[in-house]
Amino acid sequence: MEHETFTVLFLCTGNATRSIMAEAILNKLGHPRFVAYSAGSRPAETVHPLAIEILESLHYPIASLRSKSWLDFTFLNSPDFDLVITVCNDTASELCPAWPGDPVIVHWSLPDPALVSGSPVDQLRAFGEFYQELEQRIRHLVKLPDGLFDHEALRRFVKEIEGIPRDMEKEDTRSG
Repeated sequence: MEHETFTVLFLCTGNATRSIMAEAILNKLGHPRFVAYSAGSRPAETVHPLAIEILESLHYPIASLRSKSWLDFTFLNSPDFDLVITVCNDTASELCPAWPGDPVIVHWSLPDPALVSGSPVDQLRAFGEFYQELEQRIRHLVKLPDGLFDHEALRRFVKEIEGIPRDMEKEDTRSG
């Protein structure tokens, strides 16, 4: 793990919303220090249209976003991962494949905005609120201190992001 670029894999069951959005956000906010990928244990056929709508409205590149199987990242030519973050409780409890690179594996419990029912406005609001929470977590992740190459220190840093109070996140965003 002694290098300047951190390679991160976000996992979710369907790889249609949460992990896809995390991949897009980290690739934009963390470039060039972070490179993000996403995958699912049982990938959906397509990315959720509201995930695409939110990301596109915020000027994220979306052309390459697609649902992928986590098995796509178990081959010899797969990237070596420094960090694997599961973003749904179902995936966190599944037996994951062995990932290249001996990554640190952590879980961020995030609600699935695709499960919100109601009007299209209610659903779009749920996706927007989810985006804001995820973006806050990723803004903290990209503040990873230089030289944090110890597995346990990296695990603590990334895991602590999940427990940061929402008010503190908002203050941190306004200050810089």
